[in-house]
Amino acid sequence: MPSSTRKGVPKDPELADLFFKDDPEDVFCDLHEIGHGSFGAVYFARNSYSNEVVAIKKMSYNGKQTTEKWQDIIKEVKFLGQLRHPNTIEYKGCYLKDNTAWVIHKKPLQEMEIAAITHGALLGLAYLHSHNMIHRDVKAGNILLTELGQVKLADFGSASIASPANSFVGTPYWMAPEVILAMDEGQYEGKVDIWSLGITCIELAERKPPLFNMNAMSALYHIAQNDSPTLQSNEWSDPFRSFVDYCLLKIPQDRPSSGELLRHDFVRRERSPRILLDLIQRTKDAVRELDNLQYRKMKKILYQEKHNGPMGESQEEEEDSEAASCKMNSLGSNHSIPSTSVSTGSQSSSVNSMQEVLDDSYEPDELKNVRGDVLKVASFFGGEARYILINRCMFFFSHLLTSLPPQVTKQIHEHEQESELREQMSGYKRMRRQHQKQLIALENKLKAEMDEHRLKLQKEVETQANNAYIELEKLAKRHAVHSEKEMKTALTDEKKFQQQIVAQQKKELTTFLDNQKKQYKLCKEKIKEEMNEDHSTPKKEKQERLSKHKENMQHSQAEEEAQLLAQQRVFYDRNCRAFKRKVMIKRHDLEQEQIREELNKKKTQKEMEHAMLIRHDESMQELEYRQLKILQKLRMDLIRLQHQTELENQIEYNNRRERELHRKHVLELRQQPKNLKALELQIKKQFQDTCKVQTKQYKALRHHQMEVTPKAEHKTVLKALKDEQTRKLAILAEQYEQSINEMMASQALRLDEAQEAECQALRQQLQQEMELLNAYQSKIKMQTEAQHEREQQKLEQKVSLRRAHLEQKIEEELVSIQKERTDRIKHLLERQEREIDSFDMESMRLGFCNLGVSCSPRPHPASLLLIFVLYFNWSVVYQWVFHLIVIFGALHNSQAVYFLINQTSMMLHYCMHFNYFYFFSSLKRKHESVRAFKYI
Repeated sequence: MPSSTRKGVPKDPELADLFFKDDPEDVFCDLHEIGHGSFGAVYFARNSYSNEVVAIKKMSYNGKQTTEKWQDIIKEVKFLGQLRHPNTIEYKGCYLKDNTAWVIHKKPLQEMEIAAITHGALLGLAYLHSHNMIHRDVKAGNILLTELGQVKLADFGSASIASPANSFVGTPYWMAPEVILAMDEGQYEGKVDIWSLGITCIELAERKPPLFNMNAMSALYHIAQNDSPTLQSNEWSDPFRSFVDYCLLKIPQDRPSSGELLRHDFVRRERSPRILLDLIQRTKDAVRELDNLQYRKMKKILYQEKHNGPMGESQEEEEDSEAASCKMNSLGSNHSIPSTSVSTGSQSSSVNSMQEVLDDSYEPDELKNVRGDVLKVASFFGGEARYILINRCMFFFSHLLTSLPPQVTKQIHEHEQESELREQMSGYKRMRRQHQKQLIALENKLKAEMDEHRLKLQKEVETQANNAYIELEKLAKRHAVHSEKEMKTALTDEKKFQQQIVAQQKKELTTFLDNQKKQYKLCKEKIKEEMNEDHSTPKKEKQERLSKHKENMQHSQAEEEAQLLAQQRVFYDRNCRAFKRKVMIKRHDLEQEQIREELNKKKTQKEMEHAMLIRHDESMQELEYRQLKILQKLRMDLIRLQHQTELENQIEYNNRRERELHRKHVLELRQQPKNLKALELQIKKQFQDTCKVQTKQYKALRHHQMEVTPKAEHKTVLKALKDEQTRKLAILAEQYEQSINEMMASQALRLDEAQEAECQALRQQLQQEMELLNAYQSKIKMQTEAQHEREQQKLEQKVSLRRAHLEQKIEEELVSIQKERTDRIKHLLERQEREIDSFDMESMRLGFCNLGVSCSPRPHPASLLLIFVLYFNWSVVYQWVFHLIVIFGALHNSQAVYFLINQTSMMLHYCMHFNYFYFFSSLKRKHESVRAFKYI
């Protein structure tokens, strides 16, 4: 959060609506602290306007990780604002003052009966889970009881507003295995709260959660890889034991939901409606008694510090402790209000905080004797308290002291140790969250890189397709222009051809007419000569005969001229028809050439597209493998860093435990003379008492002897008694000295043995924890390597499947383009064949036959099959080549062509499944094989 917005209400309107603008110090009064943890502190308060008693959770986001703390506060406030359920705390508002957020809800204080509390907690969890929310920090310290017996869930600083999640949050001893392994194995859902509830049941039943005597970090490793904990004592009922076992199933999928647990016999069994009310009343009485005890002890501590009276202090403490123990043990059954900390003196915290762990040796003396029902109770003082918080009451009135006595100093030292452990766990959690953020950031970066690369390849494919379309459009336009040009050229050539025929025919007609005239003159002269030689024929008869010959000759010439004109017309029509057929064939050849060029262009473009797709697939494959390698490398680096941090934390913890034990032993050695002096004084007192008893006995014996002994012997008897008394006192003095020496030696030996045993036990415990850490890290490493292997195999399978699909697509497209090629060729040839058939039929109707034979040159049969073989390139064709070539050399007429076409059609019938049989059969029928093979 920017620094400019920390001093008051944030400038962001959305965030500003979350905070009230009033000053919380003006709104609330009577503030005093009732609990604290790593999240901040909880205060008792009273609303100055409504006189309502509330609890204030005061959280500061100043110092380190300011932004992260601010985001946690915003998240918790938003989460609380969405809660509307009787078994969750009631949110009253949030205030922002300086660098501290004040969160107000109904005032919480704690205590429970296990079944009733568990039932209420399950109702609250069922509500959260039904809205896809996860609490993630369920424990006894976060369950509240109202004075009316209402159970409420509290402390949503670790809650998740969405399910599933994968953050490493919560309190270590209550964490589910899937939360600990979330970053390594995946996500978790609301069933992690069921596990925490099961641990809470054990906590309520056995006064502490499982593994509580273990280091928090070691507890995490133990939970992640060992079996689920169970109730240790056999005094609990079977329904309770089965309920706990049901909650603590290791596999999340087998674990029940909150709704299923509400139907369990443990929470459904009958119980008194006043069970929680009675519990709350007993708690109030116990807390009031404990407060009085603490007050008396503080007065005695101050008095003893002032007068330096250790003996009197210890005696008074012993008396008060015994009195308090008697009073506490009379407060109901041993299980009605179970404590969560007996030997360790723990205090729960929240908002991603660790469990505060204390050693047995640091348990406050005033709590060692109070082990009954109310170790875990904290309440407001006075009769106005309306709520009870189930928590430990560890420190009382220490803030009132200006001069701290040793007991208070000891508690402060313990709290500093708790802070060190809490800071260590907080640092570990921050590291885990940072690692998760790094992985998420890298995944997002790699995803953006992959999307960018995929978009680049997609653009390249689109560009290729657009270029191919443009090239085909250009080719189609060029073909159209060329066809139009050829059509115009054909029309021009046809006109020229017709003009040439007409000119030629005119010339022939002129020549023919000239020849006729010459022939007419010759015939006329010949007839005249014949008639002149015949003198016998009369002139008139000659004239008639000459006229008749002229008429016959003119008629004959007219018929010849008409015949010539008819032949010329036929010749003109035939040659024009043949020229049109030739133009049509030439146009067909052009169409075949153009469609061949178009299909070849499409094939080339498709081959280029396929090559590009294969190149893209290889590029994508290379990028995927590279990204997977980078991600796995970062994950392994983070795991190594995490393991190194865990090892350093464990070593630091071991060193701290050893230092503490050494400090304790040094303190014991320093305290030993004082203890020995006290024991010596005790023995001396016993000796003095014995001496007094013997003196009294001596006086009684002397008085008796004086009465029974004659007076003359009194002096002798007194001397003998005096000697006997002196001898016995000397024996007692010798025994006293011997007892002192034996006590000194035994105490020194006992202290050495005890310290050595403690050192040995500590070394064994630390060694076990170190072995547990190594086993956990080995398991995590093996699981990570197995995960990487699965990811590698999955990627290989994905790449292989994608390549197979690509190859199948390429094959299908090649088949499709080949089919398109075949169909277009077939349709073109069929159309051209129909055009030629129609033209030939029209020519035959007009009386013109065999126009195609005269216009088409007959090729050599061998060239036909060679072209055919080069185009199809089929293995079966090669078996026929050698036989057919021999036949081609011998047969050079149309019969050979028919023979070859018959053989080729038969071969295609078996090799091509009748795909081209119709085509070659039509060639045989029309005898147009030359033109067809020329196209192919």
